[in-house]
Amino acid sequence: MIVVKASDFKFKYPRDVAHRDQPKFTGLPDSSPFNRDDLYDIVPMMSAVMNELGSEDGDVLHLLEDVLNQMPGFIRTRSEVFDYLCGSAEECLRS
Repeated sequence: MIVVKASDFKFKYPRDVAHRDQPKFTGLPDSSPFNRDDLYDIVPMMSAVMNELGSEDGDVLHLLEDVLNQMPGFIRTRSEVFDYLCGSAEECLRS
């Protein structure tokens, strides 16, 4: 199981401390909104995507960060984010 840590990221993300103890992404389906401006939401999402991709490569993680930071605003739920990140990464890695 791949576990992503905050120190693995190339960007720094704000922390939504007030919601830190709220349940986070654990897998599909998940219709909860994803907070792309909260490290506590981003870490479990990136861990799940890296596991789905079967990659421990830091370059892949950094690619996912780039995709996340350019992701369209209409992608809101955790399930949608997960699917978008996985699909985008797979497409980029095939090229």
